[in-house]
Amino acid sequence: MKKNSFYDLKITFLVLFGFMSFSTMAQVNKLPPVSKELYKKVAHLDSVMFDAFNERNLKTLKEIFSQDIEFYHDQGGLTHYKQNMDSFEEAFKSDRKVRRELVAGSMEVSPIRGYGAVETGIHRFYATKKGGQEELSSEAKFMTLWQNINGKWKATRIVSFAHQEYLEE
Repeated sequence: MKKNSFYDLKITFLVLFGFMSFSTMAQVNKLPPVSKELYKKVAHLDSVMFDAFNERNLKTLKEIFSQDIEFYHDQGGLTHYKQNMDSFEEAFKSDRKVRRELVAGSMEVSPIRGYGAVETGIHRFYATKKGGQEELSSEAKFMTLWQNINGKWKATRIVSFAHQEYLEE
């Protein structure tokens, strides 16, 4: 009799544990999808930021970056607004042009309630030395935190990581 009770207890535990696991998985998979409107907005913000980067438009970069930006780069460390603007300005004077391209299909967007949105994806950078051909120079994963203040969107935190370098400087 004791053996059957122990067996029944094990079966009850396994069924209960299995149900709880399934229930938890079902809750995780039922996250609301991001709205098409938010996705399009963030895709537009991403293109504005990197069109400005690709076109060496410092004025637009100054507008889209928050004054309290924190930019975390796995190789360069943490930088802030002035450091980033100084770095862009210096790079834009160089004969070596760098172009950023978002990897198609890699962008994901999630809302941040009461704040804005988070964007993740993979991007590639291409370099062209004066008189040379454009070459793939690096690829990385990124995360951008976008803040919406009364309809005005700013990049407040950027993390660029898992860099793969393809060219020697």
